[in-house]
Amino acid sequence: MSSIMEMIRGQQSHMNPKEQELAQFLLGHPHEAVQLNITDLAERSGISTATVSRFCRSLMFKGYSDFRMKLGAELAVAPAQSTYQDIVAGNSLHRIAQAIEANHLRSISDTTRQLDLQAIAQAAAALRSAKRVDLYGVATSGVVALDFQQKLVRIGKAAYYWPDSHMQITSASSLNEGDVAFAISYSGETVETCDALLCAKERGAVTVSLTKFGSNRISQEADIRLFASSLEEGMRRGDMASRIAQLHVMDILFTALVSENFDVYVPRLEHSYQQVRKYRKDKGR
Repeated sequence: MSSIMEMIRGQQSHMNPKEQELAQFLLGHPHEAVQLNITDLAERSGISTATVSRFCRSLMFKGYSDFRMKLGAELAVAPAQSTYQDIVAGNSLHRIAQAIEANHLRSISDTTRQLDLQAIAQAAAALRSAKRVDLYGVATSGVVALDFQQKLVRIGKAAYYWPDSHMQITSASSLNEGDVAFAISYSGETVETCDALLCAKERGAVTVSLTKFGSNRISQEADIRLFASSLEEGMRRGDMASRIAQLHVMDILFTALVSENFDVYVPRLEHSYQQVRKYRKDKGR
């Protein structure tokens, strides 16, 4: 099943009764739904067109047309492997390697199909003009934040990541207008990450979020919203495919940032590489 359908299934219990009726219809008839305009869909599912529009926006789509287009694209290229493969006892190394490869490829594919390129462009523009960038995240999302921080430092951006959640808020409290605060949380509900983002928002910083697809507190608070695949939720997975999806989005964002400012940033990348080679301790080996 596509990631949009999984997202609907995951959000269904939080919907009002009318939205749940629409969700039930979509889950049972996804291929039929993408053939219907908003009026026909509302009639088939027994709700109003206003409810359809509200339903789509609650899932962070721009409207029904955006939802319909992206669902149709997912259904058209749905892979044979319909679900993520969980960790099971006694698997051979060969099957484990195949399962992890399939999970990661699916995660990247799902994320790319639903990528909001306009939001990526907005985030790249904010990063380009920012004097300072704060990155917030804990646990696995903190690893993603640290990875992005070292990329930004290599192109000369003043970027900071603090693993301590109290220091994240302390850092956020010293941001200014035009700075960027970037919150990373798979669930979108991590309290410490949200608190740091809210603090940065109070200071006038541009706020960016990277969460799973769908409505969540952190994405609702952010000025610019980025999303990664949400199919891994509920697995005994060690946050593997979700981490890959988040890194995928960050790599796209970083490449876009450098590509748009090639003459400025590529020499800095080259310079940082040459300096590391010059001073590394094992250079004689």
